[in-house]
Amino acid sequence: MASMVFQVLRVFILFAICTIMFYYGMIWVSQEYENYRKYDEPKGTAVKVMQQDHDEGNDWVSRLLLFYLNGE
Repeated sequence: MASMVFQVLRVFILFAICTIMFYYGMIWVSQEYENYRKYDEPKGTAVKVMQQDHDEGNDWVSRLLLFYLNGE
């Protein structure tokens, strides 16, 4: 009976230690990415991917077609 209680206590302590380590690991990862500035201007030789033309007569029609084609 005592060995069974010892086994259950050992599993519980191991589970508690692993849970605490996971919790603090998640806090550490969260703090690392909280300080990450993802909206900064890119450095180096960044290239603009898409440039919209504003001189079209039916601008709303082209935007609607772009919406339907790309699903955005």
